[in-house]
Amino acid sequence: MSLSGLQLNKILIRSTNWIGDAVMTTPAVRTVRQNFPGAHIAILAYPWVADIFRNSPHVDEVILYNKTGEHRGVKGLWRLGRELAGAEFDAAILLQNAFEAALLAFLAGIPVRAGYIRDARRLLLTHPVRIDPGVRKLHQVHYYQELCRGLGLAPGPDQLFLRLSPEVEIWAREFVSGFSGRPVIGFNPGAAYGPAKCWPVERYGRLAGLLADKLDAVIPVFGTAADAATAGAIRSFAPENVIDLAGNTSLAEAMALIGVCDGFVSNDSGLMHVAAARNTPMVAIFGSTDPVATGPFSERAVVIQKKMTCQPCFKTHCKSDFQCMNDIGVEEVAEAVEKLLGEQREKRD
Repeated sequence: MSLSGLQLNKILIRSTNWIGDAVMTTPAVRTVRQNFPGAHIAILAYPWVADIFRNSPHVDEVILYNKTGEHRGVKGLWRLGRELAGAEFDAAILLQNAFEAALLAFLAGIPVRAGYIRDARRLLLTHPVRIDPGVRKLHQVHYYQELCRGLGLAPGPDQLFLRLSPEVEIWAREFVSGFSGRPVIGFNPGAAYGPAKCWPVERYGRLAGLLADKLDAVIPVFGTAADAATAGAIRSFAPENVIDLAGNTSLAEAMALIGVCDGFVSNDSGLMHVAAARNTPMVAIFGSTDPVATGPFSERAVVIQKKMTCQPCFKTHCKSDFQCMNDIGVEEVAEAVEKLLGEQREKRD
């Protein structure tokens, strides 16, 4: 069932829940805007992904879903539904696949409820879209764009989109301004999904030492407060070169700093997708997951993965010998980083 012929003045988009997934939806959000240029478009998002959309020209309003606060539990879900009902949205486009997303739109009395037929929510959708099996073989960006196409919308460009405030962009440039002449290479050693996605911290540390010795690189280590021990361990290998940022930046600040890095080394994680959206040259290290579906959607990224018969297993913890990550050597990653930096220099020259 198509949305293209409907007069929609107020549209609610339900965001996905994690940073990387939210970044991968940005082309679909732009598609909605391009198909409804005069509509008021709001996005419902958890607080930890809100900065991805806060300065987007494709969104007029960010509504926070405080699931650990006032919207917690069944009562909180009902309260949020009543709040959304007061906004009188014409349509809800559910990029999130969960049953809860459709239930919330139903509780809010939104007359048009569109999304993929997933998680037993078919009866709650007025405009259900079946998943094309072929799209599962493509990058996740196309998965969200295909939803828009299934709703009769003309898809816009597939490129990721991430705009930040001028203030935080200036702050990031000032942060690195004192390192003139030295490459700034960000590290992202964590992954919320689980340790099966993580290259061993000792190897990140050795990589930091190698890049410090060879390039005198400045190495900001990104992450949340939960990554503090990991960042500290990496810093011990090159204390004069590594800057521990774990838990010390907001998401907006981290995204701005990633945008001014000369290079980025990351596990498969949310900030990896941020680096892709910021067009930062990147080496992405993959183990248990599938780079075809969730790899960096960027022409300036190199994926390093050692193919195993068990890949992709999508497990959070490896119950075997973790060979897929242990076979990726420090020198191999360092060479990939240096090659990316060299390509940048050639383009500038």
